Formats: sequence, structure tokens, C-alpha cells
Amino acid sequence: MKATTNWLEMHTRFRPQAEALYDVEQGRRWTYAQLYEDSLRWAGRLAAMGVGPGDRVSLLAHNRGDTFAILFACAERGAMLCPMNWRLSPAELAYQIHDAEPKLLLTDTNFAGVVEAPKVYLIEDGPDHAPQEGPGSALSDPWVLMYTSGTTGKPKGALITHSQLHWNALNTFFACDLTPQDSTLTFTPLFHTGGLNSLSTPLLHRGGRVVLTRGVDPGQALRLVAEEKITLLMGVPTIFQMLADHPDFEGTDLSSVRDALCGGAPLGVELWSRYLARKVPLRQGFGMTEVGPNCFSMPHAASETKMGAVGKAIHHVAMRLVRPNGGECDVDEAGELVLGGPAVFGGYWRRPEATAACLRDGWFYTGDVLARDAEGFFWVRGRAKEMYKSGGENVYPAEVEAAILTIHGVGQAAVIGVPDPRWGEVGVAFVEPAPEHHLTEAGLREALAGRLARFKMPKRFILTPSLPRTASGKIDKPALTRSLTQPNPEMET
Repeated sequence: MKATTNWLEMHTRFRPQAEALYDVEQGRRWTYAQLYEDSLRWAGRLAAMGVGPGDRVSLLAHNRGDTFAILFACAERGAMLCPMNWRLSPAELAYQIHDAEPKLLLTDTNFAGVVEAPKVYLIEDGPDHAPQEGPGSALSDPWVLMYTSGTTGKPKGALITHSQLHWNALNTFFACDLTPQDSTLTFTPLFHTGGLNSLSTPLLHRGGRVVLTRGVDPGQALRLVAEEKITLLMGVPTIFQMLADHPDFEGTDLSSVRDALCGGAPLGVELWSRYLARKVPLRQGFGMTEVGPNCFSMPHAASETKMGAVGKAIHHVAMRLVRPNGGECDVDEAGELVLGGPAVFGGYWRRPEATAACLRDGWFYTGDVLARDAEGFFWVRGRAKEMYKSGGENVYPAEVEAAILTIHGVGQAAVIGVPDPRWGEVGVAFVEPAPEHHLTEAGLREALAGRLARFKMPKRFILTPSLPRTASGKIDKPALTRSLTQPNPEMET
């Protein structure tokens, strides 16, 4: 049966000349009719190379508009697109090729020869084929095979279904009031769910416009926001900090931006205030590759009064907070976040044990610990595995980080638990000052007095010019743990 998720065909039928995509690097713009035709030409190319239902198509390339044409070509063929993280080493990429066993590897000239595969095709050669419709896909079919970061071992391939992306798009329509007149600037990599699915695919579903850059260039991004009248932005705090620190930030016309979503790490009050001063509503979110990724939404009116929260449960995502024994948590009680509904992924590729461990009775057990207040706002406490016990009491790093981020002059913060002979474990806080701010441990302790119970107060504060980040822009906590045994001279205790 033909896919009910063939969004490009629908928009081509009703508004063919509306602009769908602008690839800044290539200097090329696609209408919906042009993007749909390109997707059918790519579908013909994939068919000619033997790609059929259930096959995987790996893609190793920088951000480029062709990725979206290839994504919908895979839908036509009933195949899965496997976008690969080009920041990985050749050995790590080879592992994913071995695990996914793609029928075809598509690569751009930048990565030609980096990794071997049975069939390799250069994207720059184009589809070079007549348009061809395919067998299509059902909502339950996997559409994207996206590998997780692998911080707890070898990366696992998450099977992102047509249903997941369809319902995530609908959720985003409601949470962000999307219209066909909306546009986004996608500068985060398309091999991450944030770049591909937080705003890009929802806007293509809605008939809006995606402006795509190769990466994050703050000056270029600010210029494009003004020139292209971008209405929505999405990024991690690091990216929003880079934009705010650029000399053009204050003088750029940001009046078109009506919504800015921040995820991947806690949002500090200092950074939030800088955007508020420019009348840009920056709000915290929370999601993951396996569900959504848009799972929570922060009402604009509560962004200040509920600073530190990730918002309320989004449409069409069921949420529970559970104790270790499976019982439901009370108000303000921390528990594991469990998610259900049609925006849940289809399991892990060839990992039945890992799938069974997290998918139970239709619910996805996230391993994230949150609490819900009496007004229905959710607060992240951290990963269950990051929790540490100090003097017999549970301490969730995210709760301590959220408190630190309310301090004037703090840019970012990360807390980890370390062994302690007296208390069992204690916290170490790594703090990155906001630009042009000077912080001291004494000042941080004084500011936190009364905000945190004594057992939650970090034993040490380490000030650093910049915190290490992963490829997706999140704070790299394993690197911070290693730094305690391999000191960094730029960090000060």
C-alpha cells in the first residue's frame, strides 16, 4: 500500500510552487514540485541499484538538500535511510556499515573512500534516472535507521518508523503552531534527530520551508535569519551562546523569529535573558531519538516563572513517572520517565535484548529521571545511571545543575558524582562562566545557600573557560570524569 506519509506528493498537488528547501552551500532552492520530482528520480536510482523494501541506504555526507530528496526516495522504495555521523573515525563508521548491512552507501566527495561498502555511489553524480514511483511504505515501516551516540557501549541503531515521524510532526504543529508560512534554519547535522526531526521534517510535513547550512557559522546564521525571515530556530545551548556572542547579534533584525527551541542541555537564565532582551522567546525542551524527538513543550507564558522546567506533556505522547517497583510517583517525587503512544520508535536494529529491556507493554522506559509539579510541569533530575548517593541520600545531577544555572554570570554547568571516603559519593560541579563574567567558588556557594540541601551541595567547584562537548553539542560528562585523573591546566578548583 502506498505510504500515507508521502508529504511531498500532497504539497505538490495543492501548492507545487511553494518553496520547500534552500541549500545555502549549493545555492539551490527547491519548490515542493521540484523536491518531489527529485525524490522520484532518486527512487529510480535506488531501484536501479537493487534497493527494495526493508533495505538500508547509508548516507555519509555533510548537510545538503539532497538528503531530503533521498529520505523521501527511501519512503518510495520502502527502504530505510541510515544517516552516518561523519565526525566518527573510519573504524567507528565501519562498525555501523557492518551492523546495518546497507544495500548501498551514498557519499559526497568529501568522504569518498573513508569507509568501504559493497556498493558506493557519489551524491554529486545526481540521481541520473527517470522519475519512478515505488511500492511505498506503511506507517508501521521503519523509515530511518539512526544510531545512538553509544556512550554506554557500541552504538545501537534506532528504528524510526513512518508513524513516529508522522506523529512527531503533528505534535510539533500543535506545540509550535506551525503554518505553511513558517521557516527554520537547520544548521545542526542531519545525522542527529535534532537536525532532521525537531523542526525540519515537521515543517516539510506542514508545507513550510527549511533553510539548510553545512554547519554552524554564527555570522552566516544571523545573516540568514534576517534575509530569509526565519520564524523558528532550534539548537543546543552552545549554539545559542555562539549566536549571542557574535558581534552582529545586537544589530541583526531578529523580528521574524517567533519561537526558539533549546534542547540537549539545561538552559541558563543568563542566556535566556539575552534572547528575551532581543524579544526572541527562547524556551527549553526535552526529547530523544527513540521517542518524538519532541516530547515536551514549555508554554511561553511560563518560560520565566518555571525556568529550569522542560514544560508539559506534548500532544499524542503519553507520559508516566514510575518508581523502581513500578508504582506511580506522587507530585514532586522523582521517578523514571516512561513514554507511550504512536511517536515511540520501533525498537533497536538487531538488538532484541536491548529492545525488550526498554520497550515493555508498549511503553518506552527512558532511563531519565524527572519530577512533575502540581501544575503539570516536568523537571529533569538526570539519568538514572548518573544519580549518586551522598550520605545515603539520592542526588540527581540535573537538579543541582539547574540550581547553578540560575546564578547570575553562569553560562553552563555540569555535575558528576565521585567516590568519597566519608560520604560514599559527593558532587563535583564544573562551571563555565558566561562571557565577560568572573566567578569564584565562594560566590557560587553563597548563591546556592538555601537553594540546595547540604547533601546536594557540590564538594568541589571547578571553573573552566569551556566545557567539553560531544558531536551533538551536549556536555561530555565522561570527559569531565576523565579530567579528574588527567587534570586540565585551564580548569581551576
